[in-house]
Amino acid sequence: MPSDQVILFGLFATVFLFLLWGRWRYDLVAFVALIIALVLGVVPTADAFSGFGHPATIIVALVLIVSRGLVNSGAIDIVTRKITAMDLKLSRHIMAMSGIGAIFSAFMNNVAALALLMPVDLQAAKKAQRSPRITLMPLAFATILGGMITLIGTPPNIIIAAYREQALGEPFGMFDFAPVGLTCAAVGIAFVAFFGWRLIPRQDESDNPGKELFDLEGYIAELVVPEGCDIIGKKVRDLDAQADDADISVVGLVRQKLRYSGYARHVEIQAGDVLVVEAGPQAIDQFRGALKLEFVGESRHEKVASGGMALLEVVVPHNAQIEGRSALSLKLLLRHGVTLLGVSRKGVRFRERVRRLEIEAGDILLLLGPSERIDGVANWLGVLPLAERGLSVTQYKRAGLAAGIFAAAIGVASFGGLYLAVALAIVVAAYVFLEIVPLQEVYQQVEWPVIVLLGSMIPLGAALEKSGGTELIANSIVDLTAGLPSMVILTVLMIVVMTLSDVLNNTATAVVGAPIAVDIANRLNANPDPFLMAVAVAASCAFLTPIGHKNNTLIMGPGGYKFGDYWRMGLPLEILIVAVSVPAIMFFWPL
Repeated sequence: MPSDQVILFGLFATVFLFLLWGRWRYDLVAFVALIIALVLGVVPTADAFSGFGHPATIIVALVLIVSRGLVNSGAIDIVTRKITAMDLKLSRHIMAMSGIGAIFSAFMNNVAALALLMPVDLQAAKKAQRSPRITLMPLAFATILGGMITLIGTPPNIIIAAYREQALGEPFGMFDFAPVGLTCAAVGIAFVAFFGWRLIPRQDESDNPGKELFDLEGYIAELVVPEGCDIIGKKVRDLDAQADDADISVVGLVRQKLRYSGYARHVEIQAGDVLVVEAGPQAIDQFRGALKLEFVGESRHEKVASGGMALLEVVVPHNAQIEGRSALSLKLLLRHGVTLLGVSRKGVRFRERVRRLEIEAGDILLLLGPSERIDGVANWLGVLPLAERGLSVTQYKRAGLAAGIFAAAIGVASFGGLYLAVALAIVVAAYVFLEIVPLQEVYQQVEWPVIVLLGSMIPLGAALEKSGGTELIANSIVDLTAGLPSMVILTVLMIVVMTLSDVLNNTATAVVGAPIAVDIANRLNANPDPFLMAVAVAASCAFLTPIGHKNNTLIMGPGGYKFGDYWRMGLPLEILIVAVSVPAIMFFWPL
C-alpha cells in the first residue's frame, strides 16, 4: 500500500475514532485532520480550502438561510397551526405530523423542519394528556425520511449530486431523488405511524397522563433566600411541608459559592443562601412565591424589564452557542439580562452550580428574563423553544410572497434555467431585500460547524480518491461479494454506509461513500447512478442512535429517551428501508 494511502487511511480512522468519542466537536476534528494532511503533503496546497468553495458547501449554506425565510414569513406556521386545531387519534396524529414533517423536510433543512414541528407536537401531547415520547421519535424519523425526497432536503443528497457532476459531468437534478426518496418516505412513515411507535419503551410516568409534560425528570434550579425571608433560621428539613405542597424536592443548599454535602437537611438557612431544588417550572414558581424566595438575578431583571418577566423552556441542539459552555462563561445575566434558571438532563442530578454547569446537546433549559428580550437571547444561544411561537402580523402578510419566490426559483432550477446555487442565492437576496430575513440574521442562520466539516472533508475525500484508497475499499467489497448478483453488492454497500451513518456525521459519511460507489460501479462495468443513490439513502437513514443525526439528538431531552431506546424502532425501520429502497433503486435506476 503506497505511503499516501497509509497516511490518509490513518487520518480517516483517527477522525472516525474522535467523532465516535465525541470529546471534540466534529468540525474541529475534520479541520485539524485537513491541516495534518496538508503538512504531510497528501492534500496538495492548491486544494487546501477548495472544499469551502465547493458547490455542495455553498448550497447547504443557502438552504439554511432560505429555511429561515420560510419560517419568518409564516408560510410554515400557517400549516402547523391547522394541525393543532384537529383532534386526531394517536396513529392519525402521528401520520399527519409525520407527513407534514416529511413535506417540510423535502424543501427545507430537516433539522429546521423538526424544530418547527416539535413545539406543535408537544402542545398536542399536552392537550391529549399523553407522554411526548410516543410521538416525538416518529416525528424525528419522518423529517429525516422526508429529506431524501429532493436535492435540497438533506446535505448527503447535495454532496452526492455534486460528486456526480465531478465524476460524470452532470449532477443529479432537484427531483431525481424523488422516486426512491418518496417510496422510502411513504413506507417509513406508514411504519412509524401504525407500528413503530408501539416499539418505543414506555415510562411509568406516562401511565399518569395528567402529570406535567416536562415534570418527568424536572429541572435542577436555584432559588435565593433574600433578607427578611420568613424561612431564615429554619432548617432545610423544616421546608418539607411546603415542598410537598408545591410538588418540589429540595436537593441541596449553597452558601457563599460552596455547596453543602448531601441534601443539607440539618443546615440552618441564612440570608443569601441558595436552595437547590428539583421540579417543573410551575412548581418552582409556586414554591418561590409561597416562601417569598427570589430567582437568581431577579433584582437585575426588575430594573431592565419593561414588559414583565417571562419563563421560556428550550432544548439545546448540537452546535448551539451554549453547548459545551456555561451561563457564567457566556455572561448570560451580565450581558443579556437573562438567567439560566434550571437544567433538565434526563433525570441526572449534578453537583455543579446551575450557572457553572457545562451544557450538553439534548439538555432542556429553563430561561428567565424580560419578556421583550428573552426570545432574542434564545435565538442568539442557538436553542429551540419548546412552546409554540407566534409570528408577527406583518410577516404573515408575506407568507405567499416568500413561498412564491422560493417555488419559482426551484421551478426554474429544476428545468435547467438556472444553476441551483444561483437560484437559491437569488431567493436569499430577495428575502433580505424584502426584509423577510433581516440582514443581521443571514449569517446567524448558517450552520458554520457543518460548513467547516464539509470544507475540510471534501479535500480529504478527494485526496483519498486520487490516491486509490476508495478504489481499494470498492475492490474489497466487490471481492467479498464475488459471484453474487449486483443487487446483493448494492445491498452490502448500503448496509456499510448506513452503519457508518449511525455513528458518524451523515455529511462525512456521504463524502467518503460517494467515490466508493462510483469505484464499485466501474469495477462491475455498471451504471454508477444506482450505487450513488444507495449511498444517498443510506447516509441519510441514521435511526439507531441519538448521535447518528441531529434530529435524533434534538428529541432526546424533550422525549426523555435513553441511548438504547432508538434502536427499538430504528432497527426495524432501517431493515425496512433497505428492503424497500434496493428494489426501488434497481427499478428507477437500472444497472
